[in-house]
Amino acid sequence: MKRLPRSFYDRETALVARDLLGTYLVSVSDGKKRIGRIVETEAYLGPHDLASHSSKGMTERNRVMFGPPGHAYVYMIYGMHFCLNVVTEGEGHGSAVLLRALEPVRGIESRTQGPALLCRALGIDRCLNGYDLVSGGLYIAVRDEDARPVVARGPRIGVQYAGRWARRHLRFCVRGNPFVSGR
Repeated sequence: MKRLPRSFYDRETALVARDLLGTYLVSVSDGKKRIGRIVETEAYLGPHDLASHSSKGMTERNRVMFGPPGHAYVYMIYGMHFCLNVVTEGEGHGSAVLLRALEPVRGIESRTQGPALLCRALGIDRCLNGYDLVSGGLYIAVRDEDARPVVARGPRIGVQYAGRWARRHLRFCVRGNPFVSGR
């Protein structure tokens, strides 16, 4: 499977979020390859986006978001679940795309409808924070040429605290896919 190049991630965050649909998240560890088709994402646009972790400025937790594009930003929520984001745009921007759901393709035996379930199914934890997705055992591969998905948009999930930013249609999903988490 051909990896997405760094230039793919070094673009406007909402475009990256939409274009990730149909690509493949690949995890290779302990000789086991797990592959899932990305079917749901959310865009977090940078410090001006009040739903984004970067809205309060750079911290130790979100430092990776401000780094170069194409790296994993992995954080813990509720003290027990991990979420995987892909850093986008230029260094210093503070934007990322949350991977919300996968359609299992190979080697995945548990649920993947939701960011925490996705991470658990692929063994993704905070150890992968800052991981370069352009090289190594965790990466995103190009989608099949003829598999351009029909995209649906809607408001992001779980960010009501962000006021008008919570209502922005920055969640993208493959229309009708049964593995989409937020219906």
